[in-house]
Amino acid sequence: MPDTMLAGRFDLRTGRFAVEETPVPEPGPGQVRVKVEAAGICLSDVHLIDGSLRPAYATADKVTVGHETAGVIDALGPDVPGAWAPGQRVLLQAGERCGGCASCRRHEPCLAVRTRGFDYDGGWAEYALATHHTLVAIPDDLPFEQAAVIPDAVSTPWAALTTTGQVRPARPAGVWGVGGLGTHAVQLLRLAGAAPVIAVDPLPAARHRALEFGADLALDPAAPDLRERIQAATGGLGLDLALDMAGVPAVRDQAVRCLGQGGRLVLVGLGPGPLTLGDSIPFSYREQRVLGHYGSAPSHVDELVSLARLHRLDLTRSISATLPLAETAAGVERLRKKEGDPIRLVLVP
Repeated sequence: MPDTMLAGRFDLRTGRFAVEETPVPEPGPGQVRVKVEAAGICLSDVHLIDGSLRPAYATADKVTVGHETAGVIDALGPDVPGAWAPGQRVLLQAGERCGGCASCRRHEPCLAVRTRGFDYDGGWAEYALATHHTLVAIPDDLPFEQAAVIPDAVSTPWAALTTTGQVRPARPAGVWGVGGLGTHAVQLLRLAGAAPVIAVDPLPAARHRALEFGADLALDPAAPDLRERIQAATGGLGLDLALDMAGVPAVRDQAVRCLGQGGRLVLVGLGPGPLTLGDSIPFSYREQRVLGHYGSAPSHVDELVSLARLHRLDLTRSISATLPLAETAAGVERLRKKEGDPIRLVLVP
């Protein structure tokens, strides 16, 4: 066993990111060490590195980035339940409960969830630590690259449409922004039975991809007749559910205008600007709702792994490219510039 390993480390004091040698971690009580086989690069990782996102609960000056991680259990610390053993294939939940807030003590949803790769060391490394309750076993026929991106890239839109958005079968749904999250939202809306599924994106390549992933209609948001085309596609009803994956005020305004009676707009994309409505009278008259959304619960990841195990969910097309850990900085830059319009870039240590 080597004493050191490569890891993608972000210095919270200086804002500097580098792949560097760092000690191989030893698992403590209740922890396992995982040999990382795949780790996704997410846009929120890019925003951490460019300074537009900051960890809420980090306690160290440096953090190993990466919240989308899969690999093989390498070693067990004390007090790990017997269900886990070296050699098992697992993915890691993207975060965990703080364990100390009032809600945690009452076994309610945690008020201060810690995010892997932000608040504590994540998966852009050759080895990663995880508390045993954040492990999810994965089937032998699910590639590590696909398993790694289930937490967040797939689970966030799944939670947004099933839990926050309360998607209903045979009811129309729209997705604004068909990037990494939006592409999966289109695929998952179709899996959940929404119909028709309408994608909206300014990029022709993204609209084409949306159709490949199951959208019934893909529209340019600049089209002057966009609302009319959505009304026609939905039989005059408007959208039952709209998902804003872009976090842009103009998107929200447009999506709200396309909602039908009782329609719901779920805000998945994060943006720092104020949340406003252009005309609140029809919004209230039609009893519409705007709902905030962030991340997913462990149960959403479990559901998606089950769907993958049963071959109901195919993530083959989700992996745009793989890169070695040493080229992490180049991968971050590729995603920042959206070179090749990637769904997910995945590091393979």
